[in-house]
Amino acid sequence: MKIARFRKQGRTHHAQVYDGQLIDEAGHAHDPDDVDYLLPFEPGKVLGLALNYSDHADELSIDLPDHPVLFLKPPSALIPHQAPVMYPEGAEYMHYECELAVVIGQPMKGVRAKDTMDFVRGYTIANDVTVRDFVGNMYRPPIKAKGWDSFGPLGPYLVTADEIPDPHGLELRAYVNGEHRQTGNTRDFVFDIPEILEYVTRFMTLEPHDVILTGTPKGISHVHPNDTMRLEIDHLGALENPIVAEADY
Repeated sequence: MKIARFRKQGRTHHAQVYDGQLIDEAGHAHDPDDVDYLLPFEPGKVLGLALNYSDHADELSIDLPDHPVLFLKPPSALIPHQAPVMYPEGAEYMHYECELAVVIGQPMKGVRAKDTMDFVRGYTIANDVTVRDFVGNMYRPPIKAKGWDSFGPLGPYLVTADEIPDPHGLELRAYVNGEHRQTGNTRDFVFDIPEILEYVTRFMTLEPHDVILTGTPKGISHVHPNDTMRLEIDHLGALENPIVAEADY
């Protein structure tokens, strides 16, 4: 099932996606191009995973970690499909990061890897927008680099786990102004989803609608104001967001 939320004519709707149409709670069909998208669910905590593809670590000239490296993405960064992303004044190198986002469906703590997938509600697309020049300093984790308002596009849909029998074989693609910039596949994770969830729940309770961003593959590149980023993941749709200068945000 593909689940969406949107606003139209001042009303908020919960919808399912059938044959390219948004079917609201009353059974009415809406054109996806004629609505204002909302986040497909109300997220809780958002944890990001750094360096979960070896080719991305190589392009940054960073050694692979021996355990999942985590950071928190603030809720204030999250925006829906088609909402604008702000380009901070003075940024020198801002880039997209196409990522599979795992959405938790049940409370989980101390769950063994072999059982973790039973706790997953579904998946969506995330863009872990980053200003790379804000990473190159003494401050870790990279809160300023990844935590600006609008630096967390998420959506457009929540696709339930039963629709994605194997999340470890999904191709990811990123385009800027229609130009293909990034390709990867979740089969190339350094740490797969069960390993990540077991690691996190050793010390942290995950709750319904918490989100895990599973990392990005090689292929990041600079984006600018007036560019449009389009991220695609097999079976999950396409997440598209324009970029605007901070002065115009």
